Amino acid sequence: MFITLEGIEGSGKTTQVDAIAGWLQAAGHRVLTTREPGGTAIGGQIRSILLHPDNHDMAATTELLLYVADRAQHLETVIRPALSAGKVVVCDRFFDATLVYQGYARGLDRTLIRKLHHLACDGMQPSLTLLLDLDPEIGLRRAWQRIHSDAVHASESRFEKETLAFHQRVRAGYLDLAVNAPQRFVVVDAGREPAAVTRQIEAALAAYFLQ
Repeated sequence: MFITLEGIEGSGKTTQVDAIAGWLQAAGHRVLTTREPGGTAIGGQIRSILLHPDNHDMAATTELLLYVADRAQHLETVIRPALSAGKVVVCDRFFDATLVYQGYARGLDRTLIRKLHHLACDGMQPSLTLLLDLDPEIGLRRAWQRIHSDAVHASESRFEKETLAFHQRVRAGYLDLAVNAPQRFVVVDAGREPAAVTRQIEAALAAYFLQ
């Protein structure tokens, strides 16, 4: 089974990955956690290009193709082998992020983005997507607090430097995807404190696995 987490900057996805893995392991599943971009050695190099704030002049099409390249490598060397081995894969971001950030927010052709996904990744889709929904103003405030206290996050702050309007388009894009794919998406209120968010996610997992 393939589970993804999605959401704007500061929505707490990274915080929740370990909680999800713990719940799944307690339920008897073998679990692999990973992320995009950067879930492979090659992907880590691509991540450093995509997220470094010095690369503010990156063309939108360049950005899109780098994400597709990262995903193709990730699927080939990490995700598909783990799924074939019977593991549950939990991934921090996947194709929905590309569709939202480069499509809804950057304005690139969403049909083209979908075609690239089918070409590079054979249209791979998650079984369940947990969307951590949050007001972008709150998310950016959280993200910048983290950036100011952590040199690693400071070196990966290119998207946090985008305008509030950009992040509002990202959120609207995610919510639109969730409305149009209710069988796959579960929207989680990420404005609550982390333990409450975890409880919402665990309830969603229980409903999915026990249905």
